[in-house]
Amino acid sequence: MDKNSKIYIAGHTGLVGSSIVRNLMAKVYTNFVYTPFPEYDLTDQKSTLDFFIKEKPEYVFLAAAKVGGIVANNTYRAQFIYENLQIQNNIIHSSYLNKVKKLLFLGSSCIYPRACPQPMKEDYLLTDVLEYTNEPYAIAKIAGIKMIESYNLQYGTNYIAVMPTNLYGPNDNFDLEKSHVLPAIMRKMHLGKCLMAGDYNSIRNDFKKYPIENGSEFLTDGQIEKILEKYNVKKSSIELWGSGNPKREFLYSDDLADACVYLMENIDFTHIVKAAFGIDRIETPIKHEIRNTHINIGTGKDITINDLAEMLKNIIGYKGEIIWNKDKPDGTVQKLLDVTKLNSYGWKEKISLKEGVSKVYLNYISS
Repeated sequence: MDKNSKIYIAGHTGLVGSSIVRNLMAKVYTNFVYTPFPEYDLTDQKSTLDFFIKEKPEYVFLAAAKVGGIVANNTYRAQFIYENLQIQNNIIHSSYLNKVKKLLFLGSSCIYPRACPQPMKEDYLLTDVLEYTNEPYAIAKIAGIKMIESYNLQYGTNYIAVMPTNLYGPNDNFDLEKSHVLPAIMRKMHLGKCLMAGDYNSIRNDFKKYPIENGSEFLTDGQIEKILEKYNVKKSSIELWGSGNPKREFLYSDDLADACVYLMENIDFTHIVKAAFGIDRIETPIKHEIRNTHINIGTGKDITINDLAEMLKNIIGYKGEIIWNKDKPDGTVQKLLDVTKLNSYGWKEKISLKEGVSKVYLNYISS
């Protein structure tokens, strides 16, 4: 990419997209285009194609997606598969029709089987059944990987797919129903800390920024307590789902953005194929089985949810009790990515989990 290349970041206001924008700006890229909603609806084919015809982006970061935690994935199953398929189909095909030079598609580590060997290598894709609670979302992302591969093989495009591990960062979703595990625990502990201290004004400010049941600065102390109790945040304790025993890997969003930009600058689809299969040129019709060309992005290190909660407790200064509700699902026992391929391309994470979590919490309370 040249510094003045026209770059489209789909999902530029989200956790991943906003991090990619910051990274590109820090590296003095200057020519960005976006699709703000409702001006453009990425689930609508014509709306998406109209944007590409009008703007003609040269490079595309496909970070737009409907995302959520275990509750949201299991509750809004139809929305998760439909909207994600629509978004990625429309952007990838419009990129092909408008001769985009390079595209990077962001998937998720949930594409791997529920009982996948650990750490999870790219070649383990489609070797067993998926985790049920996020199966629709995972299938959509798998379809995106295969669409990328198929367009590259048939049309000679230069698209790459990356599979990030669990992400967190300063622009995360802190909705107590729909967020991922780390921001959900962080917010519960912050609200629990305020409740223990009788700091209802801080809770009102929190509700103002991240509304809960239309909560606002006009709620009484008693109303605040009743709302928080619905989410198992009480004066002396908070409740978290599951046993706390599952292990998860976490990557700071700015690190993911740095990896994505690095790959866009340095690694092409032909590099991936040559490294994995020793093939210098892709022939049509295809004479070799070329699959699993996606790239895992993570740290190669994981932590139990219980230990994560203890880390957050210390950083936030929460003094209450953590109650684990073992009647709620744990999800997959372990999800650790094998990042050998990524490291072989010359990239490694820079921000430790403790450092990253501290940054996120400082950003959360300051904002």
